[in-house]
Amino acid sequence: MSEPELIKINGKLFERIVIKVDPNQTTIRIDKFLFDKLENVSRSKIQSGINDQLVLVNEKEIKSNYKIRPNDSIELMIPRAPREEEWCAGEEMDLDIRYEDEDVMVLYKKPGLVVHPGKGNRTGTLVNGLVHYLSNSELPVMPGNDLDRPGIVHRIDKNTSGLLVVAKTELAMSKLAKQFFDHSIEREYVALVWGTPDPEKGTITGNIGRHPKDRLRRFVFEDGDEGKHAVTHYEVEESYYYVSLVKCKLETGRTHQIRVHMAHIGCPLFNDEKYGGDKIRKGTVFSKYKQFVNNNFNVCQRHALHARSLGFSHPRTNEKVFIEAEIPQDMQDVIKRWKEYATTQRSKKI
Repeated sequence: MSEPELIKINGKLFERIVIKVDPNQTTIRIDKFLFDKLENVSRSKIQSGINDQLVLVNEKEIKSNYKIRPNDSIELMIPRAPREEEWCAGEEMDLDIRYEDEDVMVLYKKPGLVVHPGKGNRTGTLVNGLVHYLSNSELPVMPGNDLDRPGIVHRIDKNTSGLLVVAKTELAMSKLAKQFFDHSIEREYVALVWGTPDPEKGTITGNIGRHPKDRLRRFVFEDGDEGKHAVTHYEVEESYYYVSLVKCKLETGRTHQIRVHMAHIGCPLFNDEKYGGDKIRKGTVFSKYKQFVNNNFNVCQRHALHARSLGFSHPRTNEKVFIEAEIPQDMQDVIKRWKEYATTQRSKKI
């Protein structure tokens, strides 16, 4: 018997169990067989499940009087009430909605906001606000996701700002998930990085997995035997002497992908403490310069990364949906300061 898999169908929780019948099993009614196999499940509940087509044998519906045979494959869907820790509590929140219809929403996530509940933070997340906003709706849950991530097709880091698409229906969840799987979703990010990538336009390919010595960080495995395939396309938009504004397009969507890939090529994101960008990586040794950089760290108190645009095919109409979000004020301010610094430095050389 397989380990139960918890799934959500039309707003209800089910435990999915697969039982492979032994080759030497004697013929017996399926309701009696399951009653003997399953703990804390009554025979009447089993019979009710069979009548509701929640029990399949060899992927086919059966009746309570069906007699199992050797090597049969039995699939059960057992209704189950959600436990308290699996609920995502609704919480009133000002959501910045950039697009919404019956199937999808596109939200702007401000920096510092966590996308979904997790260990240690059950409230105050974007999903808590989403559940409150859509209080009369049963948001779908992507297969394999926890039940406290309703509507979530993808996510961005807590300190990354920008756009997220949310699925409001099972159709939208299925269609959007396939677009992410097929890499047909268009996602463009903009990042302020240390230095200037060489070449200024290129592609970074490198498997990303957990860091061998720090499970909270990710790492690029160059030999390709570990981690997951990851591809980031980048292009420098502007160079400000010791930092550059770079746009990045994701072909894959690994955790911390842009942050890890840019650090891998020697250009960590500005003020990214996890990947070394919170220290002076380029520039002079003068104390005035050090103070200038530290002031900029105070202006943008996070890694300087923003999900600027999002494009996808609408799951119902197949029409193109494309949304852009302005760079947030903290990044705008620090970019302005670096631009002024670069102008001053270049004028000194003329």
